[in-house]
Amino acid sequence: MNECYYDKRMDFFYNKTKTDTADEWTGPQLIVVLCFGTFFCLFIFISNSLVIAAVVKNKRFHFPFYYLLANLAAADFFAGIAYVFLMFNTGPVSKTLTVNRWFLRQGLLDTSLTASLVNLLVIAVERHMSIMRMKIHSNLTKKRVTFLIISIWAIAIFMGAVPTLGWNCLCDITVCSSLAPIYSRSYLVFWSVLNLVVFFIMVVVYIRIYMYVQRKTNVLSSHTSGSISRRRTPVKLMKTVMTVLGAFVVCWTPGLVVLLLDGLNCTYCGIQNVKRWFLLLALLNSVMNPIIYSYKDDEMWGTMKRMIFCSSEDKSQDRRSSRIPSTVLCRSTDTSGHYTEDGIIQGTICGKGDLGDKGNS
Repeated sequence: MNECYYDKRMDFFYNKTKTDTADEWTGPQLIVVLCFGTFFCLFIFISNSLVIAAVVKNKRFHFPFYYLLANLAAADFFAGIAYVFLMFNTGPVSKTLTVNRWFLRQGLLDTSLTASLVNLLVIAVERHMSIMRMKIHSNLTKKRVTFLIISIWAIAIFMGAVPTLGWNCLCDITVCSSLAPIYSRSYLVFWSVLNLVVFFIMVVVYIRIYMYVQRKTNVLSSHTSGSISRRRTPVKLMKTVMTVLGAFVVCWTPGLVVLLLDGLNCTYCGIQNVKRWFLLLALLNSVMNPIIYSYKDDEMWGTMKRMIFCSSEDKSQDRRSSRIPSTVLCRSTDTSGHYTEDGIIQGTICGKGDLGDKGNS
């Protein structure tokens, strides 16, 4: 029977796997990594907090899609917490950690990745439900959206705890990986392949949905009246989601490939030399998302700007930038509690002058 090493500190496992954490995390390189990491984390906390606050404050965002978008911002905020914890428990400090503290450090990172990934999957389902009916938003009730958000975090927490629950190499150090000295190589292969496959599936699904929307919009545009911006609204919303997905895939794929190579025990791939830079690239994803939201959605940017400068909504109501106009939907609730759409209004509040504006368009 193999001996288990639950009471050992991490220096024991780093020595067994011949992983040196001191030389590569000292001097100018360490200063650069910590400076960038600190700046990115501060930006992540502030920007994603603004996104969540914008969705809560602005009633125009009280739709399933924006609730899920706010949850994605919450996942990015959680990623910032995970990176802060990592910065204080990495480098030479890694060897002094207990097994449980090291599991916590990695579990936070795995949880943040899973939360973002599952959230994007749920958004894909929500987009599919709405787009197939040629609506801007789906008919999900608030209870269902709440259940989905709770499920996303339940799955994320479980996946982050899987190594702690037993899929590790504490009782068989011959299968320990190099990048994660107490993770078994089989788990790294499973983890990386699973995420890469989901990445591929999501890209295919989103491309198919986008092509469907584009095709339907072109067909309907020749048979319907109204402004071009209104007819192209579904396309614009899909472009926003696809931009978020593209940034996610680009930022996380290199790190997952490195984990896969480590799981396959590639000793000549030089993964130790690039791991920290790919980690910074993954961190960059949580920085990019709030920028994408604000750039692609004029209403989101306007709400965030008003909160930053503490200006009143009334004074800024009519200030519209020259960027892509935001889609504002009239929302009502039917007897079953579903969201319904009465129309698409550009730059007006539903219920105030809708008929006049629509008649003039």
